[in-house]
Amino acid sequence: MEYVDSHVQRKIEGWASPILGQPMPIVSYGHSGHPLLLFPTAAADFLENERFFLVKSVEPFLLAGRVRIFSIDSINRQAWMDKSLPVPEQARRQALYARYVEEEVVPYIRAHCGGGDVRIATTGASFGAYHAANTLFRRPDLFDCVIAMSGFYDLAEDYFKGYGDDNCFFNNPAWYLPGLEGRPLDLLRTACSINIVTGQGAYEAPEASRSLSRILASKGIPHELDLWGHDVNHDWPWWRKMLPHYLHKLGW
Repeated sequence: MEYVDSHVQRKIEGWASPILGQPMPIVSYGHSGHPLLLFPTAAADFLENERFFLVKSVEPFLLAGRVRIFSIDSINRQAWMDKSLPVPEQARRQALYARYVEEEVVPYIRAHCGGGDVRIATTGASFGAYHAANTLFRRPDLFDCVIAMSGFYDLAEDYFKGYGDDNCFFNNPAWYLPGLEGRPLDLLRTACSINIVTGQGAYEAPEASRSLSRILASKGIPHELDLWGHDVNHDWPWWRKMLPHYLHKLGW
């Protein structure tokens, strides 16, 4: 089976990121529609979601011009997944990655989607769900929707090792969301679609999604917490069902 239908426009580009100091590739799929920024899992690359047929699962939306996907690298393997680094350095690199998304990827996507101030949706599974959610929650002026699949939203227990600084705080939704105020909070309450979906089967962590839901509810932020069944495992076949389900539900 081919990874992507030949009728789907597919383009690989990239640039030397001045923020990260390294080449950062990006692949786009589709020709028009709502822009959707797609993050990989764990230590994977920008083509992982294609190789595991997640992009193929939403081909009808791409071919119909209802959504346009942009998939980028993570730097998890150089940050949270590099156990040789001290936590402050891991957190510093995460903060740089967030800036790369906000200051480099957003202008790129906007330039390919009509320019102006178009807001972008985010999605990803597992570690990609963390990035997708953190990206929206940090900058709801730039992003308008998240479909977070099988994710976790508090890095403290598994990654911070008791440490904390501004780079940790402002990239850990469980820490900064409770104190959010002003326009970012207003946008999350009134102008964003927040969709937190997880299975309850093998290797899933549904309590992570429930915990995020409780925080959002405490701030009066509308969202959907969608717990799939106990047969739904932390694996690609289910993410290939979740993403098209939500694109359809959003009316894209």
